[in-house]
Amino acid sequence: MSRKMVVILFAFIVSIVLLAGCSGGNAAKTGATDQGKELVYATAKDINDMNPHLYPGSLPAQGMIYESLVENTEDGIKPLLAESWNISDDGKVYTFQLRKDVNFHDGEPFNAEAVKKNIEAVQSNASKHSWIKLSTKIMSCTVRDEFTIELVLSEPYYPTLLELSMTRPYVFISPKSFINGETKDGVSGYNGTGPYKLTEHKTDQYATFEANENYWGGAPNVKKITAKVLPAGETTFLALQKGEVNFVFTDDRGADSIDVEAMNQLADSGDYQIIRSEPMNTKMIVANSSKTGHPVHDTAVREAIWYSIDRETISKKIFNGTETAADALFSSNVNYANVELKKRGYDLETAKKILEEAGWILESGSEVRTKAGNKLAMKLYYDANSSTQKTQAEFIQNTLKKIGAQLELTGEESSSIANRRSTGDYDLLFNQTWGLAYDPQSTISAFTSESSYYHTTSGIAKATELYKKIDEVLVSADEKTRKSLYADILTIVHDEAVFIPITNGSVTVVAPKSLQGISFKQTQYELPFERMHFE
Repeated sequence: MSRKMVVILFAFIVSIVLLAGCSGGNAAKTGATDQGKELVYATAKDINDMNPHLYPGSLPAQGMIYESLVENTEDGIKPLLAESWNISDDGKVYTFQLRKDVNFHDGEPFNAEAVKKNIEAVQSNASKHSWIKLSTKIMSCTVRDEFTIELVLSEPYYPTLLELSMTRPYVFISPKSFINGETKDGVSGYNGTGPYKLTEHKTDQYATFEANENYWGGAPNVKKITAKVLPAGETTFLALQKGEVNFVFTDDRGADSIDVEAMNQLADSGDYQIIRSEPMNTKMIVANSSKTGHPVHDTAVREAIWYSIDRETISKKIFNGTETAADALFSSNVNYANVELKKRGYDLETAKKILEEAGWILESGSEVRTKAGNKLAMKLYYDANSSTQKTQAEFIQNTLKKIGAQLELTGEESSSIANRRSTGDYDLLFNQTWGLAYDPQSTISAFTSESSYYHTTSGIAKATELYKKIDEVLVSADEKTRKSLYADILTIVHDEAVFIPITNGSVTVVAPKSLQGISFKQTQYELPFERMHFE
């Protein structure tokens, strides 16, 4: 994943997405406007450029407009715009049979030629998409007949279908919206095949999406959705209280726009329901194992830090129970992550013993341990715009004092922290896994990337073995072998304690009880609006 992509994606992620509905003072209690046919959602940021082959746009909004060949579900990859597919014995050729009843919003037919033009448009801007490994492996895209498309890869790559299912970039926009046969320099319209059409957009004010009545999957129940740019925080909550806002959807990477107490207050009123998804990602502290001669290079120090973090208190007191304590890099509901790993709970005595055995001695009268003249002193970088990260950092700082470790805290912009991660200029920093549906393959691929976690993993004793297994797992065609390789990979980084988990984040929905059909996708960036309906 490129540094620029990290910055863009992170900027999106930390802005909370809030869904709202406004139609007089009792909208929240009735749960509807226009007899239950309209939702208005408020967003802290404009939907931005909705070109699905670039990255500034709102992912929830793009998920309403555009679709992929296949869909990632709890039960695995399922058909979407492709009815079926075949994979060659060597794992290099994917042949898709397309639906024959699909049109773009502008009336253009969806067919193999449209798929070819879209995939080639993405590939012509390959450097922009290098974060997604599939972009480096597509050799050709060929039309076999009107509704048959063939994708040829340079080598087998098992996450191919998973990466084709993501919100972007391998989704489809009408070729009539291309500019000079391309999309990398912009598009002339936002015509997808999805359940909603973008019908109006006034920058930094609102965007309106209307139901695609000719949608191949059936017209959506909610006929109109408006994204309204609204200041986050108290303004949004007051609007919610007054009934001007009836639906709140908070993504899992920042919950400062409407706090948990406010959510609970709404639920206690009896008019609202709170629904949370399964864990979507893991918040963690990343350690720089490549920093030779520094305390963080020592596995014992990293393990002692792990034992010194009271995750249950962080979960209950800082996140008010909206995030659960994490004990591994991935939660067990992530594919291939249900692996038996050593448990490291909150245990200061064990942390002290590990340090003592590793030669980190606390001299009489001193507050900080030393080893060979070096102090057990480290720096932890956190996002200056995240109040929860700052609070966690201060809490962990105070706890580490109890084991004789000194932690200096530095708050910086997220772009600066991303730069530190890629250059190796850090001891410890806050980060998080890519989350569903990008994991485990995306986070694990990043172990080898200098723009991501290379400095985190390169200093461990088994780094060469780790990288070899990562190369093997991504091209493995055998499920049993793949499971075994992932178990080995996760065990290596767990034993080395380079990714120190804190909490698992989920998507939280606060909605009127009259709104039914609320569910989640296998991604933290979208909601299936088309499944919703009012009682």
